Amino acid sequence: MGPAPSRTLWRILTVSNPSSALSSRSSEPQVNRWLQLAAGVACMVAASNVQYSWTLFVPAIQESHDWSRAAIQTAFTIFVLMQTWSTPLVGHFIDKHGPARIVSLGGILIACAWMINSQAQSLTMFYVGGAVGGAGVACVYASCVNNALKWFPDRRGLAVGLTAGGYGAGTILTIMPIAGMIERSGYQSTFFTFALIQGVAIFALSWFLKAPRGDEVNYSTTVLQSRRDYTLGEALQTPVFWVMLAMFTATVTGGLMAVAQLGPMAEDLGVADKIVFFGMAALPLALMLDRVMNGLSRPLFGWISDKIGREPTMFVAFTLEGVGIFALAHLGHHPLAFVLLSGVVFIAWGEVYSLFSATAGDVFGTKHIGKIYGVLYTAKGIAALLVPVGNIVMEATGGWHTVLYTMACLDAFAAIMALAVLRPMIRRHHARNERERPAAYPMPSNVPAE
Repeated sequence: MGPAPSRTLWRILTVSNPSSALSSRSSEPQVNRWLQLAAGVACMVAASNVQYSWTLFVPAIQESHDWSRAAIQTAFTIFVLMQTWSTPLVGHFIDKHGPARIVSLGGILIACAWMINSQAQSLTMFYVGGAVGGAGVACVYASCVNNALKWFPDRRGLAVGLTAGGYGAGTILTIMPIAGMIERSGYQSTFFTFALIQGVAIFALSWFLKAPRGDEVNYSTTVLQSRRDYTLGEALQTPVFWVMLAMFTATVTGGLMAVAQLGPMAEDLGVADKIVFFGMAALPLALMLDRVMNGLSRPLFGWISDKIGREPTMFVAFTLEGVGIFALAHLGHHPLAFVLLSGVVFIAWGEVYSLFSATAGDVFGTKHIGKIYGVLYTAKGIAALLVPVGNIVMEATGGWHTVLYTMACLDAFAAIMALAVLRPMIRRHHARNERERPAAYPMPSNVPAE
């Protein structure tokens, strides 16, 4: 006769060393982890302009120089590639040195990047600024997400969602000041001023961050979580890692293209300057709404995933994003529809950064999560290669319909994969760990035997 159901479930939920099973019932951490979370969110807010305010600078740069839009947007692609492809290396140093030093370095690099942009008189210098900014954001983003994963295994979706939400919605308060300053003083002065503001803020906040000890964490009782800490090499040998990478790439492509191309898309659809609400034009209103939706989606869907599971949440969110993108292809030429549907796209896209990071922590443990999620995060870099391709396809076809239809199909693919492939694969992953190492995970005496 096999083991009792409750004992089997306990083993699946505690796939690691004996002490970790007891720690799942531990008391609240000695260090106030919510202060750690707040400091991480604040760092992410300060770093967010590097990515999410870029679209405001593109028209001004193009007006000042005789460069094509695609050539200017290459700087954004370089930024994303550097941010994502440097993340595994950054993760190695986070696991080795802790978050404070890495985030402080990120603050310095972010300030340097926008100072370079403020002085750039050639595309090459903008490309250098993009590369430096990408490395800086990688230091901040990876450190803060990994710290949230480690401090909040019992509320992993919510904590990572709030942290990633700080990055996604951090520009809500700066969109209008940046846009106004670009118009009044030019993009060069705007780059320089905000370089100092966000660089100093990140550097100061970084020294509040620290990683938890093993006895300072509480584990989830509702989501399957491995207590075995996989190394990067071990994680790369599991099928579940590669399925997650494929899904991550498919879903992040559409949202990343929207981030980079929302301004040009509004111009091409003829709605950028159309007044929609209280004297606000469609593009700035869409940018503000999108930042709200992008920030809200990450803690919202992360919290939902803590309650109903990661994979069902993925199915709902990816389906919603696909529907929003499909509708945008048909109705985007209406100013109000453009604003509302872009909001739908962003609320359904931003959650990828909470769901995939939380799932990686659940499946592979957190000791080496800096390196593991760093490699998984390269999905964003793969998707970034498609951003300039979107411009090329748009120019070849004379409109955005083909691009948007392709993005919607990628979302539909990922939604189906979440339930049909990823969910059973993760269950088999946990069950296999339980079968291979059954003697190593004794249960505490208060777990009933049936």
